[in-house]
Amino acid sequence: LGMFSELKFPVPWGHVAAKAWGPSEGHPVLCLHGWLDNANTFDKLIPLLPRGCYYVAMDFSGHGLSSHRPAGCPYHFLDYVTDVCRVAAALQWRRFTLMGHSMGNFSFSHCFISPQFCFLYPEMVDKLILLESLGFLLAPEDTEAWLKSKRRVIDRLLSLEAKQQTPKARSPEAALQRLLEANSHLTAEGGAILLQRGATETPAG
Repeated sequence: LGMFSELKFPVPWGHVAAKAWGPSEGHPVLCLHGWLDNANTFDKLIPLLPRGCYYVAMDFSGHGLSSHRPAGCPYHFLDYVTDVCRVAAALQWRRFTLMGHSMGNFSFSHCFISPQFCFLYPEMVDKLILLESLGFLLAPEDTEAWLKSKRRVIDRLLSLEAKQQTPKARSPEAALQRLLEANSHLTAEGGAILLQRGATETPAG
């Protein structure tokens, strides 16, 4: 398991980088690094682990060889969980083992990303391995509401990204009609005023 390959997964702002060890048909294990680390944090550990598994260690956005998010965009914990969803989807992994490292800074640390992903997507994780880390602690009365709201945010974002297409060109009349249908409180005059600044004119419409 000493040899590894480099991987790249496209995301809307660039790519998420990763390195992989073992046979690609082996049992999938996704490795998540800790606070201010990168995928190389697993270099010494992976060769000591069972052969026959396919270990993929990703660089979180803004770390290692992964693209940084655009300037002015914060790195929120839920964005890191979403990165894990993107990588799992790109690998076409429906169920895998998750291995997360590091305790680090409690308020922002990646130490909580692995347990949070498990909490949000339990059907995707067969085992959780935490290295120098704690589980994700949440008051019982908050659990259901937290689960529903956070998973809805991630799933909706990924669904919109998957449907992303080249913007359609419409005639000014058709564009106005669509705007009015989506905003029943608008008058035709108000819609036309908004379209002047909210639409871009091209030769096609």
